[in-house]
Amino acid sequence: MDSQPPVVLVTGAAGNLGAAICQKFATDGARLVAVDLSADTVRDRLAHLGLGDDRLLALGVNILDETAVQALANQAGATFGRIDVLANVAGGFTMGTPVHATPLATWRHMLDLNATSVLILAQAVVPVMLAQSHGRIINVSARAALKGEALMAAYCVGKAAVLRLTEAMAAELGDSGITVNCILPSMIDTPQNRSAMPEADFSKWVTAASLADTVAFLASEQARDISGGAIPVYGRA
Repeated sequence: MDSQPPVVLVTGAAGNLGAAICQKFATDGARLVAVDLSADTVRDRLAHLGLGDDRLLALGVNILDETAVQALANQAGATFGRIDVLANVAGGFTMGTPVHATPLATWRHMLDLNATSVLILAQAVVPVMLAQSHGRIINVSARAALKGEALMAAYCVGKAAVLRLTEAMAAELGDSGITVNCILPSMIDTPQNRSAMPEADFSKWVTAASLADTVAFLASEQARDISGGAIPVYGRA
């Protein structure tokens, strides 16, 4: 790598976890390619960081659109010259129906949003990293990937697919200078989760800042020999 600050591409950058990851990397001096459905929403969410155009490229992209994702990779390369880190944060959750009553639309949505998005981003970003002979990819799976739970099948399968994609990519890219890992959060302490579960003990939940620290570690030189890992970040839940 050269002496320029690393370039970090974060999907779901306007969400609670994505914004925390952006803040962590920005504090560490990185340049950000911050992606969500609306560029304006991303800029508003990250405005407190005070980053200029030389440090922040905010993009509104549907990450299930292959053409749009390839264009964002091209724009990131044209703006900053490289992509050092890809944090696949964007995803979704739904529950409420048993397997036999799960609508196909729900099933497909959970797999697309959580797993197909990882595939599409890999198709666009891995060639850039291969050309650099360097890269760090961190995917966000979930504790739910490890075991099927009642009324959560589509979500569990989607996050399990992220875990298996992580392992497969790590095996494929092992000699390329690219590492691929994922994190397995449990319940994340967000305003939305607190509102949904007001009687819970929030002190046991993992914070977005803690998860951001873990992602930053996996992107660091200190984690250069870790690849194919699924890192549990459960707090005390």
